[in-house]
Amino acid sequence: MKDKYNQIRLAQYSQELAQRLSEEHFAQHEVVTAPQLISFTPIKQVNLYLIRELLTLWNHEMANLRSPYFDFESPEVKDALVQFMNVLSRKISIKRPHFEPLLQKAIQDTFRTVLEPVEVFEEKFLRVDDLSPAKLQEGLKYQDLDKELYRQFIDSLSEENLDRGKVTTKLQRFLNEHNSLRFSVADVVTRFNELKPLKMEEILTPEAPVAPVVPSIPVVPATPPPPAAAPAPTPVAAVPPVPTAPSTNGSSTSSGAAASPFFRPEVNMEPKLNERFQQEQKQTLNDRFKQPVNASLADRQQDQKIGSLKDAISINQRFSFINELFEGDNMAYHAVIKQLDEFGSAHDARHYLLNEVGSKYNWSKKEEHVQKLVRLIERKFA
Repeated sequence: MKDKYNQIRLAQYSQELAQRLSEEHFAQHEVVTAPQLISFTPIKQVNLYLIRELLTLWNHEMANLRSPYFDFESPEVKDALVQFMNVLSRKISIKRPHFEPLLQKAIQDTFRTVLEPVEVFEEKFLRVDDLSPAKLQEGLKYQDLDKELYRQFIDSLSEENLDRGKVTTKLQRFLNEHNSLRFSVADVVTRFNELKPLKMEEILTPEAPVAPVVPSIPVVPATPPPPAAAPAPTPVAAVPPVPTAPSTNGSSTSSGAAASPFFRPEVNMEPKLNERFQQEQKQTLNDRFKQPVNASLADRQQDQKIGSLKDAISINQRFSFINELFEGDNMAYHAVIKQLDEFGSAHDARHYLLNEVGSKYNWSKKEEHVQKLVRLIERKFA
């Protein structure tokens, strides 16, 4: 069911299209408002995913308002929060730096809905605290592609058997059985092609594996000797001819001609077994981040102390951290940030982040994003 596709090309296309649509909009408007958000693109699914992401962010902001000193379960409080949400939803105002990454994600997720539907369903529908058929049905409000198929699938689920793993397995089987009724990749590409040209083979061609980089051996040009008078011929003993190395143009050097010496790399002695073992040991994530972080110019301009990570992390950074470091799990991100804010020292916070959280999510290839979060920790405890 999951199609092989070029993730790099899809991300590139989504970024380029999001940039282009943003440029067109913000050339005439300062912000994106609620009415504009509903019909921002002619592709309904993109607009719905934009709204859904905003709702997710809002729910997490509301979760942060919870306090042991107030009764948030009171009917009066619940009614007031609903009214507050209704008013706030009519006052949406998003500037370009915050809007463009949301748009890029919505475009990418629209493609992924047909390329890897089970994974997207899990992200959009199953990451809730109280999983129930009613909650799943509620998620259909933000679904356009294959909406009726998803409705049929949710109707087939029973209340007492809503284990997340079993649900995804059942969905995989259900979509395989109804594959002919699903939107195809070609259908989605056709829609996007009206906004920005795209060929289907660009997306469906898997990205080529990256070949290991073999360092080339630098060729040291021979320095011509200074001109000198030709010495008188001296009889020498005959020696067997030495094979000459091929020249760069493919021809060999004649044994009778005076050729420059061919560069031969120096062969290092094989290190002892214990030395080689030490050389081949990889640094742990914690070891790498004991080294000074190379700050960019923008980072150096923002070295001032911050009060809390939760308040200092922008929505753009939060979006990046959630997707790159926490596999799209908003709840896990907020729990970790809350814990980091409660530590009393940078050492304890770094140790928790790199040793406990980092090992859980395997951040070995996420150093750029981890560096940014570590830098924020350093600023908090500066």
